[in-house]
Amino acid sequence: MNIALFTETYLPYINGVVTHVKSLKDGLERAGHKVLVVSADIKARHHYIENGVLWCPAKEFKRFYDYGLASPVSLKRLRMIKRFHPDIIHIHNEFGVGLSGIAIAKILKVPLVYTLHTMYDDYLYYIAPKPLIPFVKKVSHRYFRFLGKRAAAITGPSPKVQEFLSDCGVAKEVNVVPNPVELDKFQLECVNQDKVKQIKEQYRIQDDELIVCFCGRLGREKSVDVLLDYFAKTVNRDDKIRLLIIGDGPSRPELEEQAKRLHIDDVVTFTGKAAHDELVNYYACCNLYVTTSLSDTNSISMLEAMATGLPVLHRFDKLNEGQVVMGVNGYIFYDAEDMYATMLKYQRLPSDAKLALRHSVIESVKKSGQENLAKYLLDVYHHLEENSEHERKHHGRKRKLSVYELNVFDKHSDSDEEK
Repeated sequence: MNIALFTETYLPYINGVVTHVKSLKDGLERAGHKVLVVSADIKARHHYIENGVLWCPAKEFKRFYDYGLASPVSLKRLRMIKRFHPDIIHIHNEFGVGLSGIAIAKILKVPLVYTLHTMYDDYLYYIAPKPLIPFVKKVSHRYFRFLGKRAAAITGPSPKVQEFLSDCGVAKEVNVVPNPVELDKFQLECVNQDKVKQIKEQYRIQDDELIVCFCGRLGREKSVDVLLDYFAKTVNRDDKIRLLIIGDGPSRPELEEQAKRLHIDDVVTFTGKAAHDELVNYYACCNLYVTTSLSDTNSISMLEAMATGLPVLHRFDKLNEGQVVMGVNGYIFYDAEDMYATMLKYQRLPSDAKLALRHSVIESVKKSGQENLAKYLLDVYHHLEENSEHERKHHGRKRKLSVYELNVFDKHSDSDEEK
């Protein structure tokens, strides 16, 4: 099969969507399929293909996750994708590149798959002042209803996606496809002990301390402020428990100020952004991974920590039930006291019990690799391809572009390259 994956952002930028798309690309290619990634590049002046990626000219949009916004309409892009002869178009974002995927799928009569990665209701504060959020939420739900209705199949990493789209008025069933983890990068064999020693020295981590970490972009939706409140409310200096917060983002200054205000800045360390290839060494310095976020859908950072053997402390989230299984790959907590009691319980475990739990955690994510992700989605693709082939037999083959469609795309094309 020829599969086109549309994403607003891609390597070398790293986030959950990029990791997902890269893992899917690698898994599909290993299974013998041809993949074209379509993404935005703020430095590009014209469309070009390099190493299996079609880069589209885009404008910088720092306000929302540093995405580049590409025009949703480009005749050049359409022609380049048409030459690829896609059997499936799979969009992973909802902006310029994603919209072009929807339009091109319709024009080429190719089945459209839509993966919703983000619970956007938790992100509206990025684009709207607080008084306008109810209105913007209403408009955004209408937009997601538009997207959902145009997809032949919808997938998401958690049942949260089904609830969100149902609230938006989308009646279709969501195929829950778990997020992947790069198992070849996040395993004990990848740990560089010299780097681990350097990190421990840099942050003065002692061998007798319990190091609890969180990793992610520091935005309000991650609820790190809740984690700090919980920590301040319960953890004592004599407990020898420290919190390592790995990552950067717009909320970092206020979170650092919150830690000072709560008088826990001596036991809470903000490392700032860590290179993706170095994360495995940061995790090797830690004992537990903790999250209080209720916006995540099967967090990839959490899975990466689990792949290196870190049990997860996860705030109870009904719709993410089952991702963390008590005593198998971590623990569920309900409030500050519960979180604290669980940390103390783990701290008091004998060494052999901790080692056994770490092995259990690693085993729990071994089915979250690239091959499994590709297998999940190939089942979706093949089903759609069979339906599409049936429709073509009854209604004719893929049609040529109409004069109207060519004119529409030509009218909106990038002036410096499309002439």
